Amino acid sequence: MTRKLGFVLLLLLICLMPATVSAETSDIRLLESSTDADFPNVLSFNVRAESSVPITRIRLRYEVAKKVYAPTFAEAWSEFQPAKDVSATWSWDMRKGILPPGARVTYWWVIEDSAGNRLTTPKQKVTFDDTRYKWQQVSDQNINIYWYQGSRTFAGDLLKAAVEAKERLERDTGADLDEPVYIYIYANYSELRSSIVDPDEWTGGVAYNGYNIISIGISPNNLAWGKKAVAHELGHLVTQQLIGGPYGAMRPLWLDEGLAMHAEGDQSEATERELQLAIDDGRIATLRSLSSPFPASAEGAFYAYAQSQSVVEYLINNYGKEKINQFLVLLNDGYSVDEALIKVYGFDLGGLDDAWLTYMISEPQAKANTDKITRRNTHQLRQVLDDLNFSPAVCIDATGGG
Repeated sequence: MTRKLGFVLLLLLICLMPATVSAETSDIRLLESSTDADFPNVLSFNVRAESSVPITRIRLRYEVAKKVYAPTFAEAWSEFQPAKDVSATWSWDMRKGILPPGARVTYWWVIEDSAGNRLTTPKQKVTFDDTRYKWQQVSDQNINIYWYQGSRTFAGDLLKAAVEAKERLERDTGADLDEPVYIYIYANYSELRSSIVDPDEWTGGVAYNGYNIISIGISPNNLAWGKKAVAHELGHLVTQQLIGGPYGAMRPLWLDEGLAMHAEGDQSEATERELQLAIDDGRIATLRSLSSPFPASAEGAFYAYAQSQSVVEYLINNYGKEKINQFLVLLNDGYSVDEALIKVYGFDLGGLDDAWLTYMISEPQAKANTDKITRRNTHQLRQVLDDLNFSPAVCIDATGGG
């Protein structure tokens, strides 16, 4: 009886053991794994492997160091003729998916042969660097500046502007950098655009949301504009790190740009005067209309940016850091703008329009400025824009793909 029971238990153990259909095996040997970059156009992945029987399948798997909320990897198939010793290549065409300079990619290969053996190679890392230039680096407080033209003092001034922008947003909104930011300073607009596949002719800078990477064209003799541009683009990434969750893309443009403008520093007196004049003339847009893309004209964009900054600073100065931080957190949690405003401030977007306009009209300094305003024609406004060096950089939410 005991022998029969032992035999039955043995049969049960055999039945419960998992069947091995395909296993990681040393029969397949990795001979080479490498990458070649033709920045900014192509990143190529190369592999060579051998086995005692023909290799029939090779897949590249890769992950980009980009903030996502459904972690996964991409997969690409390499074309080759089955053989015992094979080489294969897969090229990532950046016309189909942008990688910024300095983007970091982790990759590995899955190789199978005709006998059902499979090899998953160790993970490797590659950085998609713009190797055309000899980059130098300065860093402070999670901010890294890379540049190749100009003195170390030039780079240090840009880094100081970025650090001050970070500290200003942290002080006034509670938003801070919880991940490093990498800022690439190209020597001019032309060289910046050469780092982008199919750039717009007016592009002066790019903030790659999710990658925590910024590229800006700043010549050493244009430092004043450069400091504002660095601060502005860093402001976007600070905000994106706080409200960059699954609902972050729904944040209104007036809020995003208003916080970035606030990161640059206080509005100039010239901007305040022009904004007050627009209010007096009834030429101010509603915030709901500024939740989508800003006007394309320089004049329309100027007023949109100025109004956005003024509204953000109205919320900060009149209601405090805690409330705007709570407002941002609620947006990140999926509340609509109206819902978040009502919950924190007690009014919706239309109510914020009214409250801000009432404040601007009744604010004593605004009244004093209004008395001094001289009516401007289009030519005079153009001069104001030139004096302010108004040329905000473009922000791109660039996504990786194959």
